Amino acid sequence: MIVRISLWNVADSDTGLDELRRDLLEESVAAFSRVDGLLFGAWVSNAHAERFGSIELFDSRDAADQPLPGRARQLIGKDPDLVEEFDLEATVSIASQLNELGLAFA
Repeated sequence: MIVRISLWNVADSDTGLDELRRDLLEESVAAFSRVDGLLFGAWVSNAHAERFGSIELFDSRDAADQPLPGRARQLIGKDPDLVEEFDLEATVSIASQLNELGLAFA
């Protein structure tokens, strides 16, 4: 399983957090709910630091490598300032589908 973290500094971007939130509600959340192999997706922000990002959990390398439907790059006007991928080691969750996933449980 692959975890991807993407972060943007939106201080000098083409959009703000309000527009990004609007896109999440109107398009992106629904579009991401149909991505094959995406087990979990979360969008995060820090208004004080003017940061926006996403955290995604994929069931495989192939799933992580597929094109994704989000418009954040387009709205912000640039690629993320940081993109890092990790192997999933372990999870704990009240959602049974997300509990005890990762390499530690393999």
